[in-house]
Amino acid sequence: MFERFTKGARATVTGAVTQAERAGADRVTEEHLLFSLLDQEGSRASFAVAALGLTDRRVLMEEAFAEARRRGGLTKADTEALAGIGIDITEIVARVEDAHGEGALAGGRGSGRSWSGHRPFAAGSKSVLEKSLRVALGRRDRFIGEEHLLLALTACPGVVADVLADNGATYATVERALYGDGEHGQAQAS
Repeated sequence: MFERFTKGARATVTGAVTQAERAGADRVTEEHLLFSLLDQEGSRASFAVAALGLTDRRVLMEEAFAEARRRGGLTKADTEALAGIGIDITEIVARVEDAHGEGALAGGRGSGRSWSGHRPFAAGSKSVLEKSLRVALGRRDRFIGEEHLLLALTACPGVVADVLADNGATYATVERALYGDGEHGQAQAS
């Protein structure tokens, strides 16, 4: 599939690996893909993230991801569903952190050892890459570009999509920023 990626999309993927290395993460996640996209310049996707104000909200998004990690990676929908059956995630996090220290549920961060060589992609980031192919095919595009990666990040359920939506970047708003109003009728790739 990587051979179908444009130069910019390839730079985004390799940039995500760099983001993971800087963070000391043992895997490349959707979060790393998003931050790599935010670092790209001169593409349709970089125009869209700027138009939506995402580049100006990077610190807010980093804080939202840190908070989600504190909750063990639970999405808002997960938290609300559990609250609906009487489970208070805030209370559980507080109790776990009282017993084991702040960030005890964060998991997935570096193990303290330095990495050399290949960092694997987490299941969620693999799903985003696969979804980007479906988005490109749905739009009848021959190659997968950064814009398809950005749309896939909004379309794959999870914390990244939640944080993007909280910052005004849903599939629909990103699609409008990328293509304007003229290309309605293109269905969201499933």
